[in-house]
Amino acid sequence: METQSLGGSAVRRAFFASLTGTALEWYDFAIYSVAAALVFGDVFFPSEDPATGTLLAFSTYAVGYVSRPLGGFVFGRLGDKIGRKKVLIATLVLIGAATLLIGLLPSYATIGVAAPIALVILRFAQGVGVGGEWGGAVLLSSEFGDPRRRGFFASAAQIGPPAGNLMANGVLAALGAMLTEDQFTSWGWRVAFLLSGVLVVFGLWIRAKLEETPVFKAMEAEQKRPEAPIREVFTTHPRALTAAILSRVAPDVLYALFTVFVLTYATGELGMSRGSALAAVLIGSSFQVFLIPLAGALSDRINRRLLYGVSAVAAGVWPFLFFPMTSGGNWPLLALGVVVALAIHSLMYGPQAAFIAEQFSPRLRYTGSSLAYTLAGVIGGAVAPLLFTALLDAYDSWIPLALYVALTAVVTVVGLSLGRDGNPADDEELTGTEQPLRVQA
Repeated sequence: METQSLGGSAVRRAFFASLTGTALEWYDFAIYSVAAALVFGDVFFPSEDPATGTLLAFSTYAVGYVSRPLGGFVFGRLGDKIGRKKVLIATLVLIGAATLLIGLLPSYATIGVAAPIALVILRFAQGVGVGGEWGGAVLLSSEFGDPRRRGFFASAAQIGPPAGNLMANGVLAALGAMLTEDQFTSWGWRVAFLLSGVLVVFGLWIRAKLEETPVFKAMEAEQKRPEAPIREVFTTHPRALTAAILSRVAPDVLYALFTVFVLTYATGELGMSRGSALAAVLIGSSFQVFLIPLAGALSDRINRRLLYGVSAVAAGVWPFLFFPMTSGGNWPLLALGVVVALAIHSLMYGPQAAFIAEQFSPRLRYTGSSLAYTLAGVIGGAVAPLLFTALLDAYDSWIPLALYVALTAVVTVVGLSLGRDGNPADDEELTGTEQPLRVQA
């Protein structure tokens, strides 16, 4: 079988398509997260108690995580049966349409209880799309690239969330600067959602030009596609699935704390403006765009699990430093705290895609990776903003929040200890590109 060289145009297109497509979908997902923290409590869940409104808004944020396993089950299975490319186009259309409709959704004051109900349904659809997107985006770039550099190539999909978060926060920060508080709450936030339609068309144009990955082509040629991939993952890869799920918990929770909950904490507890809080997240996300691929490449040179594990320990420690240093409401310290936290997240998130993909054989890789990603989201990112809000409201102290993050770090280290190191020969034997074995440093 003819294969692409690492410097070939197919590899570059796949890397760019994985990055941009995931960034566009995470732009959609991120503007919802920010709007849930700042706007949705007033627009869709009016309440005399602001904390109640925020909790209700974050509950719809959680729906986007809870629905991800459905996307993982449906699209993960299809990705191993009909191909990576077709599924990635479908997920992009689904999440883009849901986001566009949210931007057009009337408020509670206009249509009453139908507004929050419709919001939950659309958020559910967003989650289904993201649940099917991640596994395919990881494989799109990594299966075109050198399997011995999977950490770097797989990181293309990992750049998507901070890039999308950067775009979302940038758009919302610009709108917040140009509009008054009333204008932003009334209609300004909708502009960011409506922009999604333009971005999705761009993403579809990029993905439609791609070919299927060499690994999936080889599986088709050798008739190695699985008939029941979900059942096979649960029956033949239970340890791999457990390791992959647990490895994601700490990164999800840390990311939720420093990109979502930090907005509520900075405005509600520290007395900062919405623009100041968004700026801190914006700066941290901009660093991640560069740090994530660097961390992925670094994990190709040193043991991937070791780098991931040391970073997880740092994630468990950092909140104990962050909350005291920001207690005085000093913005530079807040920004520094967010930057460091997201840098730690990058050191986990960069190697994460490769680590999870390497737990599964090529024929079950889309299904296994998608299930791990989505099921971890339910116990990690889905409940994190709710728990952070509830813990702070109940104890009026940052210590329970920091202890919660530390616990998730322990869970992730356990997952990494259960996992295995990657074996490039799995892909090389399938595609006929065996290379001399190189020992990982």
